[in-house]
Amino acid sequence: MSDIQELVKLSAAEMAGKIQSKEVSSRELVEAHLSVIEQAEPSIQAFLTVSGEEALAQADAFDERNAKGEAGDAPELAGVPIAIKDMIVTKGIQTTAASKILEGWIPPYDATVIEKLKAAGMPLLGKTNLDEFAQGSSTEHSAYQTTHNPWDTERVPGGSGGGSASAVAAFEAPLALGTDTGGSIRQPGALTGTVGVKPTYGGVSRFGAIAMASSLDQIGPVSRTVLDSALLQEVIGGHDRRDSTSIPMDVPALAAAAREGAKRDLKGMKVGLVKELSGEGFQPGVEARFNEAVSMLEEMGAEVVEVSCPHFPYSLGAYYIIMPSEVSSNLARYDGMRYGLRVMPPADVPQTAANMMAYTREAGFGDEVKRRIILGTYALSAGYYDAWYGSAQKVRTLIIDDFNKAFDQVDVLVSPTSPSTAFRFGEKTDDPMAMYMNDIATIPANLAGVPAMSIPSGLSDDGLPTGFQFIAPQKRDDVLYKPAAALEAALNDKWGGPMWQSMNTPWLDGLTK
Repeated sequence: MSDIQELVKLSAAEMAGKIQSKEVSSRELVEAHLSVIEQAEPSIQAFLTVSGEEALAQADAFDERNAKGEAGDAPELAGVPIAIKDMIVTKGIQTTAASKILEGWIPPYDATVIEKLKAAGMPLLGKTNLDEFAQGSSTEHSAYQTTHNPWDTERVPGGSGGGSASAVAAFEAPLALGTDTGGSIRQPGALTGTVGVKPTYGGVSRFGAIAMASSLDQIGPVSRTVLDSALLQEVIGGHDRRDSTSIPMDVPALAAAAREGAKRDLKGMKVGLVKELSGEGFQPGVEARFNEAVSMLEEMGAEVVEVSCPHFPYSLGAYYIIMPSEVSSNLARYDGMRYGLRVMPPADVPQTAANMMAYTREAGFGDEVKRRIILGTYALSAGYYDAWYGSAQKVRTLIIDDFNKAFDQVDVLVSPTSPSTAFRFGEKTDDPMAMYMNDIATIPANLAGVPAMSIPSGLSDDGLPTGFQFIAPQKRDDVLYKPAAALEAALNDKWGGPMWQSMNTPWLDGLTK
């Protein structure tokens, strides 16, 4: 194994330790990952924009401060590079939301999470691919390219955050940020064998996250280990007065919870199996790995009980009314007037603002975005608002009540993250309902605003990764990290190390320092 391979296969926490001990510089880490990106991108296509020069400049600035002893109060991950889902605004770096309508847009400001990463001295490697405006479950709906799953490049990485998940899984980045509206961090995490976290709604600022569905969207970490996600969430979390939905509270001690969990002692913890999130519709191999993981939790001292959340089966229907309704409202701003794409009508068509907007939106939006705008506009239209949107919000309230009752009985809820492993390209693109069903286990947490995490739970019978989901009460993100880290440690023992060791990575062959 070359020096570069050894370096990029470290966890982010291990990389941070080497920076602190001066064994490696931030620049060396950035250079190593840029080398992997150059080799991997022809087959993975995780990045829409690689910001190599900016990342090296940021790394050099951190290394200079570190050499002078001025980085002592920086977060633990200081100097470790990161990739950013192209749904998050980055000053001076093109931000497109994977849509033609924003092609070429260079934001004049940073999202709050980007400001925090820069303040922590974490270089930005680039912007990752996604389903257009985060609308999809496979990353097949990007306007620019299709991201491939590193475990099998003939299969999808999940969506909408397939670019961030694939970049981390393929060792192109040790960490990434994603956005999760109905499972867009956790579902690709399950399909690519990475850790994906959706924090409590409002626990991480959404200022500078391009809005898809404002009451559901949440920025969160993507990593290869539970501890890495904890450390990253501690960097990006906290109150932000520029986000009206931001919770005025301190970030819980997430890394401490993860480190405690790694001791594998879960005595006194009650774990609830969600009855409605298993069984019919879940792939046998997914169920098998999930049941094995539950047994491991019991072996570590957790008490496991079955919990019923009777309104969860209605979550998919409620979500696919609420989310398109908010999409139709949020995407109304892309009208060709202020920024982004502008397409003028042909000469024989009246040159009106309305026609210009129509031609711009027709050319700028893809099929899936148009589908959701139409669905949402219909649900919000006069005469249908109460019947559709109003009813969906009532179901949402019932789902929140299900969570509250469940958490009166147990500390944390668990389920498989995705009902299946990664499917082949094109397998579900002609059947939107089959595609939407992939989010059946992840959507309830978004509707209720509670924190949730997916960790790798082993390989299914087809040799592809499966995911195990933890869900905790609102504002108790720390409760996720202890059992997740414990299960991760137990599974690593079973596998003889991290699961990714069994992944074939030809793009790393021959890389030397």
